[in-house]
Amino acid sequence: MAGHTNFILNTIEPSVAARLQPHLALVHLRHGQVLADTHQRVQKVYFPHNGIISNVVQLSNGGSIETAMIGNDGAFGAGQALDGRISLNRVVVQVPGTASVIEAGRLCELALALPALRALLMKYEQFFSAQVQQAVACNAVHDVQNRTCKWLLRMHDLVGADLSLTQEFLAEMMGVRRTSVTAVAGDLQKQGMITYRRGHIHINDLERVRQHACECDDAIHSHHRRIFSSELPRSLSA
Repeated sequence: MAGHTNFILNTIEPSVAARLQPHLALVHLRHGQVLADTHQRVQKVYFPHNGIISNVVQLSNGGSIETAMIGNDGAFGAGQALDGRISLNRVVVQVPGTASVIEAGRLCELALALPALRALLMKYEQFFSAQVQQAVACNAVHDVQNRTCKWLLRMHDLVGADLSLTQEFLAEMMGVRRTSVTAVAGDLQKQGMITYRRGHIHINDLERVRQHACECDDAIHSHHRRIFSSELPRSLSA
């Protein structure tokens, strides 16, 4: 779909895009905006062009942990639109940006009428599921520094080297103590990999951050290449 920076919209074949385009509206996503709450009916489907949407599992002790990020590589609500329209966790805007939005019911109608669209949306749901599964394994076995570096790499993929976030927020998303994140951020800064000040992180040395990350970032990229191999250029799908 010409002019879109969202991977899903940009991958749709022209004839399908022509059917979808009239139903899309461009909206601004605000930091902290809740797009859906746990067990809430999903009314709209979002295709981000920039920014980050987080899927967060809330715990009974008041804590929470992020299970997946959605940026310009995907969509929120497409799977729900096709099956039940219920969100299984809280979905919140982590980094503000813009997104193309469509009513969930309308997308369901179009997906049923357009097999190519339905197939592409289901591929993304498979990739999203792979992200969640990788996060479960990562949170269980990798240390805080490895996970922090992996998290920074994922954010870099979606929004670049400048990240507006606090250590409190990062700790909450990772499900660890703030003191743990403070220690890791301080160590990464001492080594020159990042610069952190007043709720802003700048990644100075992406390759060194990559070297200190666990294998989960590579695994997520591998899942994406394999699932979307028919949509990617040959050089990227190898």
